[in-house]
Amino acid sequence: MSAFDFALTDKIAVVTGASRGIGRAIALALSEAGADLVVASRTKATLDKVAQEISRLGRRALVVVCDVSQALDVERMRKCVVEEFGRIDILVNNAGISPVYTRALKHK
Repeated sequence: MSAFDFALTDKIAVVTGASRGIGRAIALALSEAGADLVVASRTKATLDKVAQEISRLGRRALVVVCDVSQALDVERMRKCVVEEFGRIDILVNNAGISPVYTRALKHK
């Protein structure tokens, strides 16, 4: 049995930091397994490319420009996901920053 012998048909996955590297790979793997994706990062142009790859796999992709170090961005992302898909089944917190880390940097 392979690591990819599982089905995520019609699940909704959110991947932060999805525009490149590990996040992109995770988003594509989830879509290959049948999930529809919300791809999020700070760079729309690269997110659009990932969304196109997901669409070519026959899955839906929602692009959300989001800086996860900003709580308002994260809340806006959540609202977009719920409006578009109604729920979140899988959440991959891949972005290399967080609000907690950002606050810690400000207090140094």
